[in-house]
Amino acid sequence: MKKKIETAQTLLEALPYIKKYKDEVFVIKYGGSAQINPELKDKFAQDIILLYLVGIKPVIVHGGGKKINEMLDKLEIHSEFVDGMRVTDEKAMEVVEMVLSGNINSEITTLLNTHGAKALGMSGKDANFITAVPKADGKYGLVGEVVNIDGKVVTNLVKDNFIPVIAPIASANEIGHPGFNINADLAASKVAAAVGAKKVIFMTDIIGVLDKDKNLLDTLTKEEIQSYKADGTIHGGMIPKVDACLEAVDGGVEKAHIIDGRVEHSLLLEILTSEGIGTVIK
Repeated sequence: MKKKIETAQTLLEALPYIKKYKDEVFVIKYGGSAQINPELKDKFAQDIILLYLVGIKPVIVHGGGKKINEMLDKLEIHSEFVDGMRVTDEKAMEVVEMVLSGNINSEITTLLNTHGAKALGMSGKDANFITAVPKADGKYGLVGEVVNIDGKVVTNLVKDNFIPVIAPIASANEIGHPGFNINADLAASKVAAAVGAKKVIFMTDIIGVLDKDKNLLDTLTKEEIQSYKADGTIHGGMIPKVDACLEAVDGGVEKAHIIDGRVEHSLLLEILTSEGIGTVIK
């Protein structure tokens, strides 16, 4: 009986958040271990379905760097990194699109549909809804910088009760162009701003933003982030993630979250509980 009462209490704790977020759009950047580990994949799908059924509108943007690396190695296509970014030539771009759109996107969409959702896979090239130009004047090859997102494409799908699953590939809006590889974090922040999302949530392989003593920073403001970047507290791979969060918030998104996707049901714990489990930027 005690366990049943605890279950009821858990459901009641979630109730205010379900009421608050009904009909709101949440953009979720799906990557890291949650996208690779079979058990975590299934938990992620369950979380998305629950959010969907209680009236929250999920939009998923996914990455796939590890699988891209594996396929490039398998095909013996050399790909170097400059400034932490993959230099993408036309051969590498073919592999990027094949893995992101043909493999990972299809897998996520099928998983969600199997669990009872109405998910629809797409890339930014579909309906030219994400367009880009070469980043840094082509220094990184076919790595793109987003110049426009037609948010109506995603918004219309959400209104029809679809869960859009988006591969971060952009159109150049010109005939014969292979398209652009877009950083998935930045794609998620741009999509969130374009569709007027309430939240954007980045699933990672760390517990959130940490201070110098490795303690979790529950909340951060823009000013605190600039200070932590200046003194080296925020460094390395965390810098582009917090920058993506700031871009989303500057674009009108109410809150951006960085959470640990290695934790089972991390989405539900962050969204539907009072304490949450990650870092919130607002």
